[in-house]
Amino acid sequence: MARRNKNKLFTEIEVIDAGAKGKAIAKSPDGRVIFIDNAVPGDIVDVQTTRKKKSFYQGTAVEFHKLSDKRTEPVCQHFGTCGGCKWQNMEYKFQLEHKQNEVENNLRRLGKIELPEITPILGSEEIYFYRNKMEFSFSDSRWLTQEEIQSGEDIEERNALGFHIPGMWDKILDIKKCHLQADPSNAIRNFVKNFATENDLAFFNTRKQEGLLRTLMIRTTSTGEIMILVQFYEDNKEQRELLLNAIDEKFPEITSLQYVVNNKANDTIYDQEVICFKGRDHIFEEMEGLKFKINAKSFYQTNSDQAYNLYKIAREYADLKGDELVYDLYTGTGTIAQFVAKNAKKVVGVEAVPEAIKDAKENAERNNIDNVEFYVGDMRKVFTQSFIDEHGHPDVIITDPPRDGMHKDVVAQIIGILPERIVYVSCNSATQARDLALLDEYYKVTKVRAVDMFPQTHHVENVVCLEKR
Repeated sequence: MARRNKNKLFTEIEVIDAGAKGKAIAKSPDGRVIFIDNAVPGDIVDVQTTRKKKSFYQGTAVEFHKLSDKRTEPVCQHFGTCGGCKWQNMEYKFQLEHKQNEVENNLRRLGKIELPEITPILGSEEIYFYRNKMEFSFSDSRWLTQEEIQSGEDIEERNALGFHIPGMWDKILDIKKCHLQADPSNAIRNFVKNFATENDLAFFNTRKQEGLLRTLMIRTTSTGEIMILVQFYEDNKEQRELLLNAIDEKFPEITSLQYVVNNKANDTIYDQEVICFKGRDHIFEEMEGLKFKINAKSFYQTNSDQAYNLYKIAREYADLKGDELVYDLYTGTGTIAQFVAKNAKKVVGVEAVPEAIKDAKENAERNNIDNVEFYVGDMRKVFTQSFIDEHGHPDVIITDPPRDGMHKDVVAQIIGILPERIVYVSCNSATQARDLALLDEYYKVTKVRAVDMFPQTHHVENVVCLEKR
């Protein structure tokens, strides 16, 4: 006997909002929240639930009775299967509206702090082809569409070069055209896939851990420089050079052509030797005349134009007069530190990643900036009273932590030294709100502005200025 589906079907449910991780939000008849994968606020839908918890359901819209006026036609043929641009079916002005609401709701509901009048979110001029870094995976057993499966045909061409299907570590969707990175990104990816297929170069099999080709990274800059890094699983010199020489011949404009041979279980390259095959082992990004060296392992904001706008807001909020000592916590490769250095007496940057600090020091020297210093180490262990005694009491702290926010010991140390002003840049307004609540007794929030770095997605950056009470 077939097992009865115990998951509920809710009919004619109005989608009322957009929430975390790009999910649409509705309310069930029993009052619980429903998180829906494939709807837009304003849709009226039938929802087949797939999961039930004490306070919410998860589900998928299976029938649309009314389509929202917030909808727009997705431009990408892979929308709905690829998990990269979940809001591509929502007009951009409404994407911005929901991102603004998310930031405000998190700061008010989670932080429970008094807020000033919030400056409207800064949208991106480019809503497609804005990323400067993309990473694609090879697979010899690509994801098949429902139509391909139902056809019953024996499908011989199974190679893929694209993105992981959401939630499936071993399934790769073959990408024909991605709308996130400008030319020649698509041309390079498609050439690599076709050349490898035509020359019988083995695509990686994740389950069996075998095959030549593992990943492809493409980095670009606003100045027109291009970096290509091919990650190989097998160390086959003849086949490796066959592919790399073909890439070099087809795309002579490439600035940096590099490779990694990685036969460990995961495909991270941070513990691997990167070998330069042709050109430089780095590319340069520029911002207000400053040059930033980017190597294969460097972190750099993936939307160059909006990074510039984000840093300008951070500098404005810092309100430097020229005689301040500034600490730049979680400095990365020192971009913000160098960006504000001309307005400060001195800037001290701290970061946990040694390679990033090495890049920061080289960039500062290249840019003839002599009033910045960079130090490496775990933030909560480095940012101590003895560090402050040695390097000076900061007048202003700029902090740009990872998604988890600042460690409680770092927050406690900030409270212990009480700088006049804090500029808090965050990619997660929920953890930012938590940290602001801890600081609320000593600081008032005077300025807030969100910056949309990632159109077509639910991600948003937020900048907050705090001044000592």
